[in-house]
Amino acid sequence: MAERKKAMIRLDKFLTEMGQGTRSQVKEMARKGRITVNGQVARQADLKINPEADQICLDGAEVAYARTEYYMLNKPQGVVSATEDGRYQTVTQLITGALRGDLFPVGRLDIDTEGLLLLTNDGALAHNLLSPRKHVDKVYFARIEGQLPGDAVGRAAAGLVLEDGTKTLPARLEILEPGQVRLTIREGKFHQVKRMFEAMGCRVTYLKRLSMGPLVLDPALAPGEYRPLTEQEIQDLQGCQTGQKQV
Repeated sequence: MAERKKAMIRLDKFLTEMGQGTRSQVKEMARKGRITVNGQVARQADLKINPEADQICLDGAEVAYARTEYYMLNKPQGVVSATEDGRYQTVTQLITGALRGDLFPVGRLDIDTEGLLLLTNDGALAHNLLSPRKHVDKVYFARIEGQLPGDAVGRAAAGLVLEDGTKTLPARLEILEPGQVRLTIREGKFHQVKRMFEAMGCRVTYLKRLSMGPLVLDPALAPGEYRPLTEQEIQDLQGCQTGQKQV
């Protein structure tokens, strides 16, 4: 009985979280008799329901429930890492198969940056991944213009001083071939990767995030494609602790 009471939520909250409309829209749906709970018409939007036990239907179609969802997106260029934007398409608009309507991107990638982006409604997980205290590794591939200084690897490892005087945490720079590098950082300052190379006299012309903590971009995902995380990937993220990986 206690578990059922704990699981009870308002009908309008449930339908809003499942992306079926705003609170006011759900109230109007209920008033018009469009919603049923266990086969009975529910005209009160504040009715308490158990989303894991009750059958909720809107216009005769059952509304599936998920407490949390996790999606890996290969973010394409030209899309912003936001839930709403008046000018550009957002990353949440790319996740067309989600049950929930409250997904958000964990961190940000610039509009012209591609690669791994996690979208979820799990606020605790997002906080742990983004917390400066956790020092979660983020790995990027970049193409750059300009000549890196001979001590670039050492400067990155020691922590670079950006043009505005900000000092970054130690990072690992790998020179793959002329004009192509891989960079591992443990923080997420504004335009950090681009600013780090600018501090060394170079310009980033292409940037792609390859991994975030234990989560690695699926090579089968083309830009703009996504998939749910596997149970193992979710467990790995939930177990991600400071010091698991070393820059």
